[in-house]
Amino acid sequence: MDIELRENERIDDLEYKGLKIIQNKDGFCFGIDAVLLSDFAKNIKAHSRVIDLGTGTGIISILLCGKTKLEKVIGVEVQEEVSDMARRSSKLNGLEDKFEIINKNILELNQVFENNSFDVVVTNPPYKKQNTGIINDDERKLISRHEILANLKDFIYVSSKILKDRGEFYMVHRPERMVDIFSIMREYKIEPKEVRLVFSNEKNPPKMVLIKGVKNGGEYLKFRENLYIYNEDGSYTDEILQIYNKSKF
Repeated sequence: MDIELRENERIDDLEYKGLKIIQNKDGFCFGIDAVLLSDFAKNIKAHSRVIDLGTGTGIISILLCGKTKLEKVIGVEVQEEVSDMARRSSKLNGLEDKFEIINKNILELNQVFENNSFDVVVTNPPYKKQNTGIINDDERKLISRHEILANLKDFIYVSSKILKDRGEFYMVHRPERMVDIFSIMREYKIEPKEVRLVFSNEKNPPKMVLIKGVKNGGEYLKFRENLYIYNEDGSYTDEILQIYNKSKF
């Protein structure tokens, strides 16, 4: 399929069921966090209606289309240029009927969807509070990494509104913000149910946390086994190779 590429754009092969994605080499490209979140959420029920808050170029939604039997996934992206890339990636993969992109701030979704209308929320929100960390001059990267247009509380609040009762919530974030995350989740009736810490290797502290919650779920939290990205020699662990569909087994 012929897809028009803009300046500095490229098509990357995801090496999974023939799926591909359009990215801008000067913009914010997806990282391992998005890939790990798609794997963490791969057991969502068949025929689920899913919404991806802050979809970026659509990597999580595209992978979930390949990994699950979801009925429909809506990707919400505030940046027009980035949402256009996601839309063209959907077309590139022949997913127009399954993966739809909406160019809006998540705080405007009450104008589009009724409450309690989705089975699953997935989100890889900006990790850094506004005016913290290294500030990038590129606006696209700044919005993707920092809570400029919506903050952590906004993402969880909106998720609570649009999730059905007992709907599932999947997020990847930073471990240092876990107290805030759990506190806000409970405030908005999304009960934390599963946590998985992600480490670069066994010698370093965790760098990411994968969280599953359930709207109006019971109080029970399970810690899954730690996930390590690298072996001591710097090579990928077997589980990471399996997630990337490069397992030697």
